[in-house]
Amino acid sequence: MRAAHLREDLAPRPPRLSPDAVAAALAGLPLWSGDADGLRRCVELPSFRDAVAAIVAIADVAEAMDHHPDVDLRWRTLHLSLVSHSEGGVSELDLELARRIDALLP
Repeated sequence: MRAAHLREDLAPRPPRLSPDAVAAALAGLPLWSGDADGLRRCVELPSFRDAVAAIVAIADVAEAMDHHPDVDLRWRTLHLSLVSHSEGGVSELDLELARRIDALLP
């Protein structure tokens, strides 16, 4: 049996974006920072429960995309990191996930 992370049965992943492409995309994602190595966003929610609910909503989107963020929860503050590990940096999947996360969060 082949390892699932080889993704032979799924469509190929988009390639790593250039630093210039990531910088241009970040202009349209003002709540995110980062570079071609990864994107980051922190958001403070009204309560711990709201933060956990936000993680669940993000998880639903991530599962649908088969692309998963790194999430760190500190009381009511979420620290989100996006990177396409298989590509060694930011790909279009990370930008799309950032857009979808922005649609969920304040």
